[in-house]
Amino acid sequence: MEDMSESDASARDPLVTDEIVEASVRRAPKYGVFLGLGAALGVLVAMILTFAFDGSAETSTNTGVQYSQVQVFGFLALVCIGAGLLIGGIVALVFERTLGRRTRAVSVDRERVVEQPEHRAPDRPE
Repeated sequence: MEDMSESDASARDPLVTDEIVEASVRRAPKYGVFLGLGAALGVLVAMILTFAFDGSAETSTNTGVQYSQVQVFGFLALVCIGAGLLIGGIVALVFERTLGRRTRAVSVDRERVVEQPEHRAPDRPE
């Protein structure tokens, strides 16, 4: 009876193939971080411009409307965040181009495991 269980266990062992391949590794910047920093820089610039040039007390010559400081900040933030995103993306692209040239070749051990289907004996009535 023990021989039968050992053969069943060996039949269910997974099939493992092992292979060593060459791969190239390079560093790449995380674009989300650069875009986030660009947007944060844009908000900071918009805040500085809002408080540096307080034009909320003046009436606009084009529309004849007087804008509050929060509205001025909102208008500047729209423009400055967009510019910050653009600058952050460009900086990330420049980093990728300069760091992308430095690639290294490495050996990678690649294992593939394939599960063997379980062979069940038909149920026997006792």
